[in-house]
Amino acid sequence: MNRNRMITGLAIAVAIAFLFSVYVFRTIQRITNVRPASMQKIVVADHPIQLGTRLDATNLRVISWPADEAIAGSFMRVEDCAGRALLTNLAANEPVLESKLAPKEAGAGLPATIPEGMRAVSVAVNEVNGVAGFVIPGTMVDILVTGRLSGKTADANDNITRVILENVRVLAAGQQVEQDREGKPQKVPVVTVLVTPEDATKLTMASTEGKIQLALRNTIDSVLTNPPPVLQADLFTGPAVAAPPVVAHVRKAAPAAPLPYNVEVITGSKKEIKSFDNQ
Repeated sequence: MNRNRMITGLAIAVAIAFLFSVYVFRTIQRITNVRPASMQKIVVADHPIQLGTRLDATNLRVISWPADEAIAGSFMRVEDCAGRALLTNLAANEPVLESKLAPKEAGAGLPATIPEGMRAVSVAVNEVNGVAGFVIPGTMVDILVTGRLSGKTADANDNITRVILENVRVLAAGQQVEQDREGKPQKVPVVTVLVTPEDATKLTMASTEGKIQLALRNTIDSVLTNPPPVLQADLFTGPAVAAPPVVAHVRKAAPAAPLPYNVEVITGSKKEIKSFDNQ
């Protein structure tokens, strides 16, 4: 009986092992028979490239990319995007996209990075109005101007400071169009900002007739506050101080004299009343 049980258990074990071997074999067969995903070519940056750089075969290369994960606006051949300038920086192996390239006729350098309908205007700065050199390419600033009210005399207390432009992008600091990788300040004599044609005329007038000051702002803070202008007279003189109230002095009346007291005097049959001062 025990022998039969052993034979039966062995047969069951052999059957289970056979079925497991068949399962593993078929699984491996399915894996090996899977066809690789179809691939296509895509153009990427060969190394980090700065904005304004003209693309060519020296800074581009072609890699394989899954065809079912194609990127809209990408290129399959280097010659399709060669000769065009970058509107933004590219990291190594980053795909080159149509949206990141200037038109072929735009040339290269800073002019190629200026969008159509916009203007680049340079203004003189120093370490103070340039916010200690932290106004660097890619930062956003507000532009303030201080000047004299029109028609006022030179000795009048009539200077005014107002914000003329808000949330303006800095294109270049000096001749640098790229930020320092460590965010270090750059001491430069001029900065170039991106503005509309109308704002370009306003900024030019402000820098010619007044004193320019840049106010650095967070690059993700795009809220326009339109603060009211500040007059020198209001800032340094302020409202007139009210005079202390005048207290009227009332003259006190003299105290009333005490009433005299009377004494009745009787002399024999004679009676009389005599008065004496009560002091």
